[in-house]
Amino acid sequence: MTAAVIAVAALVAGLAVWAGSDSRATVSETAPPPEGTPAQPADVPSTLNEAWRAPSGATPVPVSEAGMVVTASGGEVVGRDAASGQQRWRYARDLPLCTVGSEWDRALAVYRKSDGCSEVTQLDARTGHRTAQRNGDAELGTRLVGDGGYVTATGERLLNTWRDDLVKSMEFGRVYAQVNAGYQPRPNCRYGTVAAAAGRVGVIERCPGEDGARLTVLKAAPDESDQPEEEFSVSLPERRAKLVAMVPGGSAVVLPQARELVLYDPKGNERLRYPLDVPQSDLDAEPDDGVLPTARGPENVYWFTGSRTIALSTEDLSPRWTVHNTRGAGVAYAGRYVTPIGGGLAVLDPADGRTVRTIALDRGDYRGPIEMAAAGPVLLEQRGDTVVGLR
Repeated sequence: MTAAVIAVAALVAGLAVWAGSDSRATVSETAPPPEGTPAQPADVPSTLNEAWRAPSGATPVPVSEAGMVVTASGGEVVGRDAASGQQRWRYARDLPLCTVGSEWDRALAVYRKSDGCSEVTQLDARTGHRTAQRNGDAELGTRLVGDGGYVTATGERLLNTWRDDLVKSMEFGRVYAQVNAGYQPRPNCRYGTVAAAAGRVGVIERCPGEDGARLTVLKAAPDESDQPEEEFSVSLPERRAKLVAMVPGGSAVVLPQARELVLYDPKGNERLRYPLDVPQSDLDAEPDDGVLPTARGPENVYWFTGSRTIALSTEDLSPRWTVHNTRGAGVAYAGRYVTPIGGGLAVLDPADGRTVRTIALDRGDYRGPIEMAAAGPVLLEQRGDTVVGLR
């Protein structure tokens, strides 16, 4: 009799734990991997039309990985067929999403719990199978920045970097529940824009007692994750300086007051300064998520200032050309560069910015900025909280 009572009590307790667990509140609908990834066309089509649209308020840019499109809204992450937009897999939790990004052919879903973005789930982009999970310390408003090898979660007071199995490789800033004191060089600073390249993470620091800002570049994977290692940290003359982009050959910083783009080599030495013919309102604007709008192609990094796009060389980020009246950073596609403009898309030669042709496109009453990506032959536009597939 006693054994039976104990067994029933254990069963009831187990059911209570299960009912309140993360597993109980998680839905995972997986799918077999797609047969193949369609290639991009040899040239940009002369016409493009909306093929599908889906809500995706948790993606700051369209997420395209392994030939799939990943959308995210509320607490739900959905893997979609790029051509039709039809759902192939779905992962959902009873928590709101902070942000969703991608790297390593996987989707990275960051969920909000308590006061921060502390639940990170990694999903195979082809099938939706969960491949890794971790508890993190990312801040509200975080954005994921990848360099192909590591991913960094942005924040105003803390940066976290993870490797492909979501093991933390670096933390920088005001560390929560810090075990060893004294490892963080400037824990009272606040952070501006962040960029990454080739195993390095760059950040603009704004520190108490310093008139200007500083550009700090860190190893993405130091010997100990809680002991950041600086490649360099150099003072900047302006408090509102912003890190535009990084490549293996250096970093580019914009100085809004001087209206200049300043290039630094990999050791932190200033190389060149370029005057910027850009509206002051563009230069003064501060991104909410710590990342300036850029897109990478084989030849250029494309920086969207807010009213125009500047092509920067992938070798050292020196400016090559500028196109005016754009609405986003655009995307490298079919050997060309495609950028959103009012009423459609401009197809440009990436070598010199020459307009090859324009494509008319009806976006209804949407007038905001547009982020783009490509999934095989399908072009994707993020218009606010919606992702649109174009064919």
